Amino acid sequence: MPKTDVISELLDRGVKEVIVRKELYEKLRKGEKISLYLGIDPTGSRLHLGHAIALRKLRDFQRLGHRVIFLIGDFTALIGDTSDKDSPRPPLSPEQISENFRTYKAQASKILDFSKIELKQNSEWLSKMDLKKLIHLASQFTVQQMIKREMYQKRIAQDRPIALHEFLYPLMQGYDSVAMDVDLEIGGNDQLFNMLAGRVLQKVLKNRDKHVMTLKLLEGTDGRKMAKTYNNVINITDSPDEQYGKIMSMKDELILPYFELCTDVPVHEIKESAQAMKAGENPKDYKMRLAREIITLYHGSQAASQAEKEFVKIFQQRGKPSDIPEKTLSKKSYDICELLFEAGLAKSKSEARRLVEGGGVKVNDEKITDPKIIFDLGKKPLVIQVGKRHFIQIIG
Repeated sequence: MPKTDVISELLDRGVKEVIVRKELYEKLRKGEKISLYLGIDPTGSRLHLGHAIALRKLRDFQRLGHRVIFLIGDFTALIGDTSDKDSPRPPLSPEQISENFRTYKAQASKILDFSKIELKQNSEWLSKMDLKKLIHLASQFTVQQMIKREMYQKRIAQDRPIALHEFLYPLMQGYDSVAMDVDLEIGGNDQLFNMLAGRVLQKVLKNRDKHVMTLKLLEGTDGRKMAKTYNNVINITDSPDEQYGKIMSMKDELILPYFELCTDVPVHEIKESAQAMKAGENPKDYKMRLAREIITLYHGSQAASQAEKEFVKIFQQRGKPSDIPEKTLSKKSYDICELLFEAGLAKSKSEARRLVEGGGVKVNDEKITDPKIIFDLGKKPLVIQVGKRHFIQIIG
């Protein structure tokens, strides 16, 4: 691929907006090496494919020899970012932040080579900031700029509180850019306001421009925002079988965005796939390729091939998995709801009851609809199936 095409793809693929694109393109075209960063507040311990988009973009810059900084927002996590939240985010303890980042880094290492990345923590400079400095930063923004943000307008309309410290978050994140003196910040489109705050402060305090790159947000498998609460998340640590099943269950209109944002499949091939599906080819075939591509990235090609075989066996040939996990229980008999709960197939007995009454449970291939039915253990193993993908063998 010609150099100019590589740069164009770097600035376009998976990208929502670049401020200012023309100037950044010219820098990169001339061969200038830039410094850029992604900041994360380690507020959770599992990464999903939506998180991976920014990591993959960092990887692309890294491969081209640019200086990449991975910033841990250990200080800003104490405030809590509300950019996409309807209420204040509870602050985390230093211990929680440290543990979350440890697991975050282990997962991110599937994408990034941390031996070639600078790791920084914003407590280095933010914990030393005095009140005079903070007041100077605050003077660069107006209450009107802060309050017009959508999530604050929503809370005002609902007569819900906005804590004063929430206005400090964009100032703190903005100052990160100043402290590291970077050329570019990368983040999700929901971070645009915070990243632009850094552009303002860098111009005021350093008299230089910082570029901003916002990335497209990935929808969950059901077309809504990818979030644990919607149960539509594909985690990068999910097993190959889980990833394959979730991808095959997604809406067809998500196939192309997932190819663009979550794989390394060339753009021209994605366009060819779009044309083929428009011409009538079965989207399932492209979904299967998508599943193989994603699983190969995080688990390897052999795991992708095996996951596909298992999927075909279970869903198309209506067979059972080759390797069904086993669980030994101590009592001699259980009702079906208790059995599902003890086996870990339901989070509660009330959830187990709903699964049974909804027709989603089979025992030894027989659908169970009576939540009071009793099973005796010890005579023969019980193979329990919940939904299409979850199997377990119970041994007494």
